[in-house]
Amino acid sequence: MATLYLASASPRRSELLKQIGVPFLTRIVPIDETPQADEAPEAYVERLALAKAVAVLDSLTECDGAVVLGSDTAVVLDGRILGKPIDRADAVATLTALSGREHQVLTAVALISNERSGARVVTSTVRFKPLSQAQIEAYWETGEPHDKAGSYGIQGLAAVFVSQMQGSYSAVVGLPLCETAELLAEFAIPCWQ
Repeated sequence: MATLYLASASPRRSELLKQIGVPFLTRIVPIDETPQADEAPEAYVERLALAKAVAVLDSLTECDGAVVLGSDTAVVLDGRILGKPIDRADAVATLTALSGREHQVLTAVALISNERSGARVVTSTVRFKPLSQAQIEAYWETGEPHDKAGSYGIQGLAAVFVSQMQGSYSAVVGLPLCETAELLAEFAIPCWQ
């Protein structure tokens, strides 16, 4: 069976792959995550997921039988990608913009080997309840939003902000498990090993 590599440092993605019983090795190769001019959010997350996987595959000295999984998540409000916060003010502005509104979370998953590649993009819609400035400030102080797209983690403390969600919960966390399992099956990597 192929050796699966996860091209991500995200502990959430690791936990999700473990949840479906898929053994893997983690390997990270940094890539430029800057959006291209006029790049649609769907194209952006798919490009980054593939680029992460390709970078890891290219870094392997022995890649025969290797399959690399790359993934990327973007929070999108009014067509604008909300990345990880650069500082407190950025996180506060992002969470204030999300307050009381719906936004989309796009997550791409890509698998690549020497023989082929495949990718899927999953879009979920999340609605936040109205947030007070005190809630936003207190949430920042927890440290949780510091490394999260859109300045929040649905699987953590920010779960109390979510009044509605349509789509894939695991995709909002960082890896769409249904679509990931489908792609893994195409590469002859079963779940529940």
